[in-house]
Amino acid sequence: MTANTSPLGDISGPDSFQAAFNVSRETMARLKIYAGLVRDWQKTINLVAPSTLDHLWQRHFADSAQILAQIPETAETYLDLGSGGGFPGLVLAILLADPDHSSSPKAFRLIESDARKAAFLREVVRQTDVPVDILCGRIEKIAIQDRFDSDVITARALAPLDRLLPLISPFFSVKSKALLLKGRNAAAEIEAAEKNWRLVCDLVPSLTDRDARLIVISDLQAKSEG
Repeated sequence: MTANTSPLGDISGPDSFQAAFNVSRETMARLKIYAGLVRDWQKTINLVAPSTLDHLWQRHFADSAQILAQIPETAETYLDLGSGGGFPGLVLAILLADPDHSSSPKAFRLIESDARKAAFLREVVRQTDVPVDILCGRIEKIAIQDRFDSDVITARALAPLDRLLPLISPFFSVKSKALLLKGRNAAAEIEAAEKNWRLVCDLVPSLTDRDARLIVISDLQAKSEG
């Protein structure tokens, strides 16, 4: 990732991240702890692509943080699917935990099926002291056993949209919004998904990659439902 591919410019570290997103010192302290843990645990667990580790603040932290601008002020419950190393869900949880933020979530859940990655996420939560529940298990199973609606649903690099929507649907209500980080094929993914789904969505240009997009879904219904 080079500077000329990002509308934000080069987010090379915590200082440029703080300048770009105007977050407090307390929040930056939490994000620095998180970044340090990513680097430590990456030695034994593949949390991020190794080629992106030197660009952690741009490729992962800033990429996640840009979603904050799309979150409704009235949102109270959040769900991140297939969290992996915690992007974007854990970054958003830390940003929303800032005492200066206008609203705090009543529930923030991250679902991750890999036990080692879930252990990593729990360690970040413990050290940063953010109110997040880490649910270790397959999304489909949790949807059946612990079904709940979420105002905001996020996912990043989890699956193509036509395979992602069935995972989102059990948690999606009339007041939900899905915020999905996608690459240059976002429009084609929407077209493929529309064969089986009725959805109202917008494509928002990414702030970290000129070719990438954020898919914002405000209404979702399987066509087989009528």
